Amino acid sequence: MNKNFSSLPREERPYERCMQHGAKGLSDRELLAVLLRTGARGRTVLELAGDLLKTVPEKKGFTGLRRMSLEELSGVYGIGKVKAVQIKCILELARRMSREEAGEGICFRTPGSVAEYYMEDLRHKEQEVLLLLMLNQKGRLLREKYMFKGTVNASVISPREIFLEALSARAVQIILLHNHPSGDAHPSREDLSVTKRVQEAGELLGIRLTDHIVIGEHTYVSFREENYL
Repeated sequence: MNKNFSSLPREERPYERCMQHGAKGLSDRELLAVLLRTGARGRTVLELAGDLLKTVPEKKGFTGLRRMSLEELSGVYGIGKVKAVQIKCILELARRMSREEAGEGICFRTPGSVAEYYMEDLRHKEQEVLLLLMLNQKGRLLREKYMFKGTVNASVISPREIFLEALSARAVQIILLHNHPSGDAHPSREDLSVTKRVQEAGELLGIRLTDHIVIGEHTYVSFREENYL
């Protein structure tokens, strides 16, 4: 028999707690329980929510849920396809809201605002990706494109492909962003080597590499701020 909110003591029911204290007063487990609505055989909805938040040991909480595929979520006992779709949709909604808020009044001339705008997109990725931002003279974004997936190193990244894209967008400056799945944003030797090659190629073409930003777990390193450029 599934255990829903009616089987919980009144003081533990998330709906009642939200009415009394507001959504901000709910724990992560309670927020997820409201979305799930029902538990599973032998587990209350709060127990199911708590177990689900610990499903990915290395990334507990909503970050871990976001990294799970729809198939992985739906395979968890007590979740199923419908709840899995609901969870994925609410997490995507949260991501888009975060990006919209970060994008209000964004200025692509400051490393901090660029990192904030792309943080939620990049910090959750399990593989390294390289994102190319193409800008006009005033720093307005003309186009963005993911260029490479996998280890960002000099043997894989081609400055030619980067600048073909930049020329196509009529960009006069570019910014590179890539993530470190480990969460540590400190640049590696390969990061420095790649940046140097792209910078030199840009100087020949008259397209300036304005910055290279490495995204970690809620942190970033700007090559411009660290005087690597």
